[in-house]
Amino acid sequence: MVAPLEIFRALADPTRLRMLGLLRSMELSVGELAQVLGQSQPRVSRHVKILCDAGLAERRKEGSWVFVALGARDVVDPVLATFDAWRTSEPDHWTVADEARLAAVRADRAAAAAEWFEEHAGEWDAIRSLHIAESEVEAAMARVLGDASLGHLIDIGTGTGRMLELFGPQSDHALGIDRSSEMLRLARVKLSEQGLNNAELRQADLYALPLADGAADTAVLHHVLHFAQQPGGAIAEAARVLSEGGRLLIADFAPHDREELRIRDAHARLGFSDDQILGWFAASGISPVQIETLEGGELTVKLWLGRKTGEPARKRKAA
Repeated sequence: MVAPLEIFRALADPTRLRMLGLLRSMELSVGELAQVLGQSQPRVSRHVKILCDAGLAERRKEGSWVFVALGARDVVDPVLATFDAWRTSEPDHWTVADEARLAAVRADRAAAAAEWFEEHAGEWDAIRSLHIAESEVEAAMARVLGDASLGHLIDIGTGTGRMLELFGPQSDHALGIDRSSEMLRLARVKLSEQGLNNAELRQADLYALPLADGAADTAVLHHVLHFAQQPGGAIAEAARVLSEGGRLLIADFAPHDREELRIRDAHARLGFSDDQILGWFAASGISPVQIETLEGGELTVKLWLGRKTGEPARKRKAA
């Protein structure tokens, strides 16, 4: 735990107070913070370091970008509560100016996202046209997961953040991870537009999730596994971060012979059989709960829901 004196020292600067207010609204890159604050990136980076050293902020590198978010809740929440208690009815001129420039950052992100989608829409539409409507897949996923709280949710291979948008409101906390910094920037636009304050994004590999053992209650792999060179390893890593009784939901394709998807769209696997998925479940300590088959196109979509109930089979054999 950071000493209170270090926290107050970090807050003893108007710029850092402004930065904390901005990060409360959304995660920002160092460059975006510099844009809003009207200061140089080196100067902003120094302020970021002081906030991070005090536990009030966290830095996450994504490709050539560095994003900054609020720090641990046990450190930040008391500070924000104090801010709220001292807030006056009329915002100061710095707050008004920062909010206006923050709106410009949101607009820039949205424009970049729209441009990317326009460039890649044809590729996505070509794959979607081969299977049942995505809205029906999402409805089936929601039905399988049910209406109860999803607790701590992790969306593995979050892409543009659609699963966070869909299931984030049903979660206490939602984490989206993706290896692509470009995808994460697109996801940030979506989360900002939806106002999902309980969701965060991190750049990470699906074989090395940034969570401790048993830290998640629900894990989702939505149209991700067919890109994995080691699907069993991805499932085992998802199982590692699940708590006892936690659930893993996989949405992916049944076996097919569309070889062009391997060549054109980098699909490492041409779908999965029930036996394959259930075998990986068993090896990872996951018991099957439900299997759904969604037909209606050249490609059949499958849902596999499992629950963590014990040790992975390989550990039991080793013992």
